[in-house]
Order: sequence, then structure tokens, then C-alpha cells
Amino acid sequence: QVQVVDSGGGLVQAGGSLRLSCAASGRTLIRYAMGWFRQAPGKEREFVAAISWNGGTTYYADSVKGRFTISRDNAKNTAYLQMNSLKPEDTAVYHCAAGAVPTLTPGPYNYWGQGTQVTVSS
Repeated sequence: QVQVVDSGGGLVQAGGSLRLSCAASGRTLIRYAMGWFRQAPGKEREFVAAISWNGGTTYYADSVKGRFTISRDNAKNTAYLQMNSLKPEDTAVYHCAAGAVPTLTPGPYNYWGQGTQVTVSS
């Protein structure tokens, strides 16, 4: 069993930056791929980024490519999402998730964080 806790959200002006963290406990994170998803009010959960267990492969949604960077530090059992050049449309609750492979759909991820709110003001 893996417990995943995401944090680092907040209120930021457009053009600003935030770094989200995803800390895992209960089992080493090295066994899992990690993903970030987000959900805005009234919208479905959407894929943001994913990273393989060793960090060798990453995937990004077109809407965040070039602005967001996913990374991980297996020694610290933590994954990160660096978000730069934030836009108001990035406003959402962001969730990290752990699963066997870095997929772009939420279904294969077994363990989810509770979510952290990111609000970008214009």
C-alpha cells in the first residue's frame, strides 16, 4: 500500500511559478510511475504530466508542454511538478498519482493524493 500526499498549491499571478510536491509513504516510490492530473470546477479530470519509475520517460499534455516539468527524486520518495508561466486556465485542483506505468489516463493509477488547489489570477 502506498500513501500519496500532494502539496505546494496556492494563489499566484499569471506568469508566475509554483512547484507541487508529491510525497509517498508506505512503500518506496521507485516501484511506481507517477502522474499529475488536474480538475477544474465543472470539468473532467485531465492529464497533465507523467514520468516513468526511473525518470527516463516523461509525457506532457499539449496545454502545458514547455511550461511544466515533471521530475522525481526516488531517494526522497518524492515527485515534483514545476509549473512556470502559469495562466488563469491552469486553475484547478491538482492530484498526483502512482501506478505501474506512466499512462495518460487516470484509470491505471492505483494511488492518489488528496489534491492541492492552484489558483492563477489574471
